[in-house]
Amino acid sequence: VPDDSDYVQPTFTADYDWLHLEARYNYEDIDTASIWVGYNFSFGEELTLDFTPMIGGVFGNTRGVAPGYEITLAWRNFELYTEGEFVFDADDSSDNFFYSWSELTYAPTDWFRAGVAAQRTKIRAHDSDFQIGPLIGLTYEWLDFSAFVLFADEGDPTVGLGLSIEF
Repeated sequence: VPDDSDYVQPTFTADYDWLHLEARYNYEDIDTASIWVGYNFSFGEELTLDFTPMIGGVFGNTRGVAPGYEITLAWRNFELYTEGEFVFDADDSSDNFFYSWSELTYAPTDWFRAGVAAQRTKIRAHDSDFQIGPLIGLTYEWLDFSAFVLFADEGDPTVGLGLSIEF
């Protein structure tokens, strides 16, 4: 992250039937954790929609409650994924904020996808709280690797690397 320290942002999820559980760290703010519970909905066959409304508790540097969502809309080799939340800050309502992360990708094969990622965040100190850039992803069996670059045209990009293990 330009002009700031690099950090790790782990997220752990568990889904069982309709139940969605999630735990995050350094997601809403640095040195902040959150725990989530949600309900999984799925619709469609060729055009599919997965929707998970959630509620979370946030604690650490930022404390509060956050309603949120995760949505995946897929058709053929195209996928739109978006997640977001509105954090109601328990200490100061002027620190309430909306965060979102979105990806629009095309997967020409089962193991490769490419597209664009966009986020609105308060983690990165910048003139704009909205960033956009290219994204690539590679999948092998239960392992998924992704990489994105935000603000690549400004000479001071944010680079993100993701690793997902599914079991």
